Amino acid sequence: MTESIESPKPKRVSKEAAKSAAPVAAAIAAPKAAAIAAPKAAAPAKVAPPGKPARSRKAGKQVAVVAPEPTHRHPNLGLAPLDMEAGFTAEANVLRRDKAAIAAAALVAAVAADPDLQLRFDDAGLRQLLHDAEVLIDRLAMCLDADDARPMAEYAEWIGPILRRRGVSLWDLVEICNGIREIVAPTLGQEACKAMNGILDAAIDVLRKNGRLGGDPHKRNALLKWFYRGV
Repeated sequence: MTESIESPKPKRVSKEAAKSAAPVAAAIAAPKAAAIAAPKAAAPAKVAPPGKPARSRKAGKQVAVVAPEPTHRHPNLGLAPLDMEAGFTAEANVLRRDKAAIAAAALVAAVAADPDLQLRFDDAGLRQLLHDAEVLIDRLAMCLDADDARPMAEYAEWIGPILRRRGVSLWDLVEICNGIREIVAPTLGQEACKAMNGILDAAIDVLRKNGRLGGDPHKRNALLKWFYRGV
């Protein structure tokens, strides 16, 4: 025989108990109703990358929020490209047009400042130095176009190993830079001449710093050379 399982009957609640439980239920339901009825808080406005407007909603309208342009940008994060029309384009075009004559005159000025320069190189070496002077003039014109010394300083940075393989000291390139300054300065205006001096000074600083490293074939101090002869 199977026994039948009867479902429990719901208990009856008296009227007094129902009245006493009504305020408690109302107190529990009140915060939930207030949370549903409360308006959603406005999302904070997004800040766009520099130069790009961001969209934010305020009172049902889209408002553009533009982040300020940074005053300095790290090279690892990407420098802005050079504006090749921001500087002295007319003077730069003159340098490109007359770079052969300027390079020859600059090499003569470098030899006048350091007579041993002509003795250290043969005709082929001097022609190569003349070509190096033309490349420096091209870089100088590029820097004047943009009014920025970066192209010249970068060239001075990576040209060192190439010159060492050729047996050319970086100090010889310093003399050529000074020769270019001597020839070009009288042909430029005051502002362009100031910009040219800053560009050449930036390149000379790099060349002198790298020229102190070992392996550069520049003339060394005789006493130090004798003192460190066994090293």
